[in-house]
Amino acid sequence: MVRPERDSIGSQHPVEVDETLVGGRTRGEGHGVHHKATVVGAVEVRTRQRTKGKRFDGMTYAGRLRLRLVPDRGAEHLIGFVQENVANGAVVRTDGWQGYDGLAKLGYSHETVVLGGDPERTEAHLPMIHIAFSNLKTWLLGTHHGVSQQHLQAYLNEYVFRFNRRFYPMTAFNSILGLAAQASAPTYQTLYNGEWIHPAA
Repeated sequence: MVRPERDSIGSQHPVEVDETLVGGRTRGEGHGVHHKATVVGAVEVRTRQRTKGKRFDGMTYAGRLRLRLVPDRGAEHLIGFVQENVANGAVVRTDGWQGYDGLAKLGYSHETVVLGGDPERTEAHLPMIHIAFSNLKTWLLGTHHGVSQQHLQAYLNEYVFRFNRRFYPMTAFNSILGLAAQASAPTYQTLYNGEWIHPAA
């Protein structure tokens, strides 16, 4: 469900970038121990154009989304994700995590705020990516009742596909037919023995 020729996001809109943990609780292994997966995401922050008499004029909403399963929150993976998905020179908003410190040197307009667990600061600085993360977790638990880390990227790809085409359901149907006609699928064996690597959305 990933379009191979997809373009970078953020060329015309600011982009919020953050990471989240996905997975269930771990019990009986000590305080702070978990086996959750780290997912990094980037989403455009768009503003509805003003049209006379329209109720939602000037409101912000989430534009295109990208999600990737990463091994950890290190700068190598986080900055690599931004470089591969966000247009160079774009406004990138993050929290104060040191993994994003190199973005300004790479040509991004980096807007960072130390959130310190403050929900009001978080809501003001990174509202759209947290809405996307919240909806992702609800979808994974409500629809799929949880997924394995081995195939989590495939579910992230599906979520991104649906999210980015939520305003255009018929276009989404045509898109998936076109992608399926061009894609090569894994065999059952390669899918479950670890040889198959899911493309990242």
